[in-house]
Amino acid sequence: QVHLVESGGGSVQAGGSLKLSCEYSGDTSRRVCMAWFRQPPGKEREGLAAMTAVSGRTFYSESLKGRFTISRDNAKRTLYLQMDSLQPGDTAMYYCAADSSAFRCAGDNWRNGGYPYWGQGTQVTVSS
Repeated sequence: QVHLVESGGGSVQAGGSLKLSCEYSGDTSRRVCMAWFRQPPGKEREGLAAMTAVSGRTFYSESLKGRFTISRDNAKRTLYLQMDSLQPGDTAMYYCAADSSAFRCAGDNWRNGGYPYWGQGTQVTVSS
């Protein structure tokens, strides 16, 4: 079992930055692939970025246009999402997710929402 807890969300003005954190605990062998998703109000969940736990290989959604950066600190058992140049369209609930399958971080598989482990989410609100 893996337990994920997100933090770092809040309200920010357009152009600002936030850094989200996702602390993980439990069976670390089950977090081979970790990712960030978001779900705006009334819209579908969207995959933003993913990272393999061991090699640190990263994957990003092209829609982010380089504004977001995923990183990890294995010693702190924390996954991060640095978000810069935030816009009102980035307003959403942000979630981290984990999967024990290396296949999850292969190709575009990371975009699919079928991860077995999810955090409770952290709200990000960007005002104009």
